[in-house]
Amino acid sequence: MPWEKQFDVDAVLDRAMQQFWNRGYEATSMQDLVACTGINRASLYATYGDKHALFLAALRRYEEKTCADLLAELESRHAPREAIRQLFRAFTQIPEQGAGRGCFLTNTALELAAHDADVGRLVAHGQQGIEAFLARMVRKGKADVEIGDHVRPAEAARSLLASLIGVVVLSRSRPEPALLRTIVDDALRRLD
Repeated sequence: MPWEKQFDVDAVLDRAMQQFWNRGYEATSMQDLVACTGINRASLYATYGDKHALFLAALRRYEEKTCADLLAELESRHAPREAIRQLFRAFTQIPEQGAGRGCFLTNTALELAAHDADVGRLVAHGQQGIEAFLARMVRKGKADVEIGDHVRPAEAARSLLASLIGVVVLSRSRPEPALLRTIVDDALRRLD
């Protein structure tokens, strides 16, 4: 008879994702993962594989759940231009104690994507999803006449994605609200 898991696999994966998101891949040990998930090492290995496999599963979960849910909520609750502004805002909110944790995809791109092909593919896929959302919002905004008719959706989406990634990185290294606000305002002005 197969072994039956005594824990919620998705809930454990969510806790591991939070740990990796907060500390990064290299700074997170298997002992950290045991502590944050409440699951013993053998069960983690049996369920998810090694640390790298668990990290990939956590990154995939972030993209498929956290990021996708945020984009869907923004699209359903806001007009296109405001949805774009709220996307920037979601990743640049700075807690009172200083820099936020940013975007798990962007953090991972900086830490691992250049030398880990599996991670690079997942990061690229996640960024393409955000780019597609931005292009969709630009098209809708043009149709609603809240974004300039001359704005080309594909080019604008790439430019907005680059600005978003830049502002996410700056929100970690220079969590200065005025600086971040200026960058976001400039990015949105290009949609006029």
